[in-house]
Order: sequence, then structure tokens, then C-alpha cells
Amino acid sequence: MFIGREYELQTLNKLYSEDRFHFVIIYGRRRVGKTTLLAEFCKDKPSIFFVAEEYNDKMALESFSNKILSYFGLEGLLNGFESWEKAFLFLAQKAKDERLVVVIDEFPYMVNSNKSIPSILQRLIDHNLKNTKLFLIVCGSSVSFMEKEVLAYKSPLYGRRTAQIVVEPFNFFDSRKFFENFSFEEQVIAYGILGGIPQYLRIFDDRMDIYENIKTKILDKSSYLYEEPKLLIKQELREPALYNSIIEAIALGSSKLSEIATKVGVDTDKCAKYLSILIDLKIIEKLSPVAEKEKSKKSIYRIKDNFFRFWYRFVFSNKELIEQGLADEVIEKKIKPFMSHFIGPVYEQVCIDYMKMLNKEKKLPFTFEKIGKWWGTNPIKKCEEEIDIVAIGENKAIFGECKWKNKKMGISELHSLIEKSSIFNYEDKYYILFSKSGFEEDLMEAAKNNERVILIESF
Repeated sequence: MFIGREYELQTLNKLYSEDRFHFVIIYGRRRVGKTTLLAEFCKDKPSIFFVAEEYNDKMALESFSNKILSYFGLEGLLNGFESWEKAFLFLAQKAKDERLVVVIDEFPYMVNSNKSIPSILQRLIDHNLKNTKLFLIVCGSSVSFMEKEVLAYKSPLYGRRTAQIVVEPFNFFDSRKFFENFSFEEQVIAYGILGGIPQYLRIFDDRMDIYENIKTKILDKSSYLYEEPKLLIKQELREPALYNSIIEAIALGSSKLSEIATKVGVDTDKCAKYLSILIDLKIIEKLSPVAEKEKSKKSIYRIKDNFFRFWYRFVFSNKELIEQGLADEVIEKKIKPFMSHFIGPVYEQVCIDYMKMLNKEKKLPFTFEKIGKWWGTNPIKKCEEEIDIVAIGENKAIFGECKWKNKKMGISELHSLIEKSSIFNYEDKYYILFSKSGFEEDLMEAAKNNERVILIESF
């Protein structure tokens, strides 16, 4: 069953309907579903789908040639193409008057086998391909490669693309579609564990308890997910031990650059460089309080990928117990007691995603332009404060509180939120409170009599 990606499919089909040459660049981190998206797009169209491998140039060209000749029923009748240029010229001739989709998946592997391929493509696009009906898609999992070697100004292919699509992990609302048998609470927990990577989401079974899924799908040494983050780090990076240490430090609570560097035992400049690489891989993100500059001194680092966060928090540090066959011990003593605290930040992000959806549907008091978390010094109380959600429009703001607790939210939380919001000088202020366990009568009564207070339990 194909889930989500409506925008991406709609965009590709719109471009395809224009019946002229297109050169589309698609990229995103590994396992995010790029190949599945492209297979869905191609399934009712004349298309050649080539997946590049880590071959040398001779074998790569031979494999590409075989794919093309096989599609046209010419295998055995024609020899392979002598050069990449001749292969693409053959495709140009075939697509002169008729639509043809050509997908090159894992394009970085092809370029690594022959560094001149971007220049060859640039020349062919400028002189041959642009006058055809070829729909050429190049796709890659190496985000830094695609951005620096294909999209960047220094690339020979700069300015030749007709569109680009970054395939992001699913948000909560697409991820929950994999778990129709789970309750809302279980859907949030499953998303908090697996994140929005389709390949991971398909592994959990929504007919089983969450912790049984963790035991059989993650903590079992033979399971696909057991070593997944470790293998991805090894595949992408040269010094996996140091990267493992950095990610684990963040997973266990270090968030500032100085804290992470101290925990790992490297200087801050070196640590910042490694963090930058992890940001490029979409594993880590750097956050600043909403409405502050990106380079704010208040910036913190956190693990962007939910599964990496879960794995480095609960699996990486407990591998000795797991290797001894003590998965039940790990679940009962190392995971269950901390799960509510672990899911808290995930719930905050889910609530932000929900507000973005409401914003798009014009269902909030105003249309906000920025949304995020805020933290900093309260100048009135002279102490550090946090606000889970701040959404900002033109001199207006919505302040939000998210509670992932087995306890109803009461009027005191609203009063606390109003007090924290007093340090902001917006003309209009609204308050939105999210609670997994619902609300006390006093808070519901207050919201009933105040249109500036919104209460949301589940969605």
C-alpha cells in the first residue's frame, strides 16, 4: 500500500503533463522512501528505472546500457554503448517525439565512477536533450553530494534543473496511517520511536503491543532495526566511533555545544565540525528560540531523527544486556520507566505539526508566520523559562503548553502560561493547551468563557 507523498506525486505528474523536456533532481536521506515514490510515479508511464551501484566506470556504463537496450527489446541485437554521451543521445533520439521517463536512482554512485558525467549531462542538456520530450530524473541519498555537486553554483549542472524535490520524513499525520489499529496515544509513541521513515514504520505491527514491537522488531539481534543506525553511520562516515559518541551524548541530555564537546572529550571547534556533518545527514538539527537569529548564543542541538534518538538512548547504551538475551530486562527497567519523559518532546513536535495544519486550513485566530519553541531568561522573575509553542503573526502570538502526562491539565497550567507570555509585547495573545489526558473542570470552564483559550486533547 502506498501512503502519503501527495504533494510530491502531484508535482511530478504536473511536470510530466507539460509534455516537454524536464530535468528533475530528487534527494533525501536514506530509507526516506524516494525509490518507492519514483516507482509509484513511473508505474503507469513509459519509463526506464536504473538503480546505480558502486561499480567502476566500465561496469556502470555496461549496466546502464543493458537497462536501456532491454527496455527497447534490443538486448543481444546491439552492443552496449561506447560512452555515456552515446547512451544519452540514444535516449534523446527515442524521446524526440514521445514522452519517456528515465530515472537514475543513486546518481552519486554513477558520478563517483566517472567524475565527468555532470559535465557530459550539462552539454547534452544544452544542445540535445532540451529539444526532446525526455523526463529525466536523477535521485540521490547523499544529501550533501546532491546539494554541493549537483545543485550548487560550482556544479556543471547548475541552472539546468527544471525542478527539485527534497523528500522529507513523514510527519506524524502521515506516519499514523501505518497504524490504524493503534490508539492516538500508541500512534504518538510509535512515531516517537520510529520517526517518519516509511521503511521503519512498515516494520511495526499495529496488532501487537508497543513494547512487544520494541522487543521483537528492535531489541532482537536478528531484527532489521537492531543495528540500523550503526550501519548507516558506518556507511556514511569515516569516523563512526566519534559520531556515535556525539549522537549518544545528545540522546542522553547534552544539548549545548560546550556540553557535547566536554562529554565526548574533543574541543568545541572540532565538535562543531562533526555536528555540521550530522546536520547535513538530517540526523541532528540545530535549534534557536523562535523569533531569534539562527546563530543565537542560545542555540541547542537535538537529534532530529526519532529512531536515532530512541536507538542511542535505549539500545546503544544497553547492548551488553541485549546481547545476553535480556531484552525483557531492558524493557522493564531501562525503557518503560523513562518512556513518558522520552515522548514529551515528540508530543510537542506533533502538536506543532497539528498547528501548522490548522494554520494552513485557516482554523486559528490568525495566520502565523513562524512557530517553534522558546527558551530564555524571564527578565521579570530573573530565571530561565521555557514555552513549548510560540506561533507569531503580525503583532499577534499564540502561546502553547503540551502535557504528555497521565493526569488532567488544570487551571494552574493556563495561569502559568499567561504569566510566562507576559514577557512578550504582542498586541494580541492567544493560548492553546494540549493534554494527552484531558482537562480539569476548572480549565474547561475558563476556556468556555474565554475565546482566547483553546483546549485540544487528541486529533
